[in-house]
Amino acid sequence: MQIGCPKEIKPQEYRVGLTPAAVREAIAHGHQVMVETDAGTGAGFTDADYIAAGATIATSAAEVFSNAEMIVKVKEPQAVERARLRKGQVLFTYLHLAPDRPQTEDLLKSGVTAIAYETVTDARGGLPLLAPMSEVAGRLAPQVGAWALQKANGGRGILLGGVPGVLPGNVVVIGGGVVGTAAARVAIGMGANVTVLDKSLPRLSWLDDLWQGRLMTQYASAANTAELLKTADIVIGAVLVPGAAAPKLVSRAQLASMKPGAVLVDVAIDQGGCFETSHATTHQDPIYEVDGIIHYCVANMPGAVARTATLALGNATMPFMLALADKGWKEACRQDPHLLAGLNTHQGHITYPAVGEALGLPSITGAEALDL
Repeated sequence: MQIGCPKEIKPQEYRVGLTPAAVREAIAHGHQVMVETDAGTGAGFTDADYIAAGATIATSAAEVFSNAEMIVKVKEPQAVERARLRKGQVLFTYLHLAPDRPQTEDLLKSGVTAIAYETVTDARGGLPLLAPMSEVAGRLAPQVGAWALQKANGGRGILLGGVPGVLPGNVVVIGGGVVGTAAARVAIGMGANVTVLDKSLPRLSWLDDLWQGRLMTQYASAANTAELLKTADIVIGAVLVPGAAAPKLVSRAQLASMKPGAVLVDVAIDQGGCFETSHATTHQDPIYEVDGIIHYCVANMPGAVARTATLALGNATMPFMLALADKGWKEACRQDPHLLAGLNTHQGHITYPAVGEALGLPSITGAEALDL
């Protein structure tokens, strides 16, 4: 199979879909790999690294898209990239379609077979291709929240860890999954008072045992959330409904109950955000203020640590990428129902029902798509 890896063009996105190690593996499996020139520069990989691994270097994205049978990326294809996709081609990347009708409609129009990292599952019910970036984003969230909390950035002027004689800041994490656990880990390390909200009592028990009293846990009811907002310096939104739009857990009206200059970090922004006042931002212009509350809503947070993120993502995606290339997408998905769960569009059909439900569009199941 001819595998193509274009350079990411989303603003301040420095990750790359294939590492040289992944290229080497694909070549060893008998495939051809074409990488756009400078695609890996932001993550510290040169064209020479890819050539040494066996790749061909393309001079343009158009060359990659026109030649590749499978496109491997990081972020959802931008409009100019979507125009280059075609029926019979496989797209393997993050998509986050539920809050993104224009992208969904373009993918349907192209007929491309799109497999989304974020909905591939595993035998334990996890999301193995989302988890590495969730870890990265979760660990970044307290860092960027602490930065936004500085007075020069519009925040309250609070040092999260405090100093002797001065209380530390309060961090509230909504969601105790991969993102929330990673965020709590770093926030605790920074010396903050940390409270994690979740609807799973077993998860809260696990977190309590893990941290042995170094964080507080509360059931994620609307009342508990509202009460914690009043004293929070940073609120980290870390909720996920796989493949679907994130629920809105903090309303605009509730911002009035928060301390002026408090910070909301919406890690769920790729799925539409979990705060009513959230809208996507970029690393270049990451924060904005609504009703005195600072919002950090960068849609590709891991792009800030591109090398770490690329290596982590590459470790997770490589086995699936090789299965798709070795067997073809249909056979790979027939043999692996967890990979089939990643199928989001095929030949003009939405193949992930949660996306169709979120957008009010018809859908079929992945199993039905295998018969098309």
